[in-house]
Amino acid sequence: MNLTPQTPKCPSGWATIRQQMAGWSKPALMALLKDLHDASPANRDFLRARFDAENAGGEALEKYRRKIVEQFFPQRGFGKLKLAEAHKAIRDYRKATGNVAGTADLLLTYVENGTEFTQQFGDINEAYYNSLESALNELATHLRRESRELYSQFRDRLARVEQLANHIGWGYGDCVREQVAMLEDELAEP
Repeated sequence: MNLTPQTPKCPSGWATIRQQMAGWSKPALMALLKDLHDASPANRDFLRARFDAENAGGEALEKYRRKIVEQFFPQRGFGKLKLAEAHKAIRDYRKATGNVAGTADLLLTYVENGTEFTQQFGDINEAYYNSLESALNELATHLRRESRELYSQFRDRLARVEQLANHIGWGYGDCVREQVAMLEDELAEP
């Protein structure tokens, strides 16, 4: 027998919000969106990206690209290599837009900048290269499954990464070489 008094569950989550908003007028919804937009930079980025989703090379994509590049090559100072921040930019863009081409572009941007960073500043560590390999594998998966037609637009960039990674240790150079060769075999048009 349970002697603990049961407290009624408070409704929460999207279902409750949706129910409350169901009767709102268009001006009230617009005011809410404006308030969300003004509440934080993350909200602004999300909304701008959502409305720019079809534009694979648009302003939203460039803003998220800058967030990635900034972790490796900031405008001032040295790269902080906050790889989680760079990954977050990719995830946030994907969530906001659902744009596969833009997401693939950001994944490759991450790999390119990480590889270039090693070329300029020397060997890093295994976790760093695992992170780059993970992004490259995710890109390859996207290209194989959802975006085979995009391979041609990334082909030259992938070849450049392969060339840059050629003498990088920790198995990273080998991984890049293998992944690029497999993509070329599977997706290059004869």
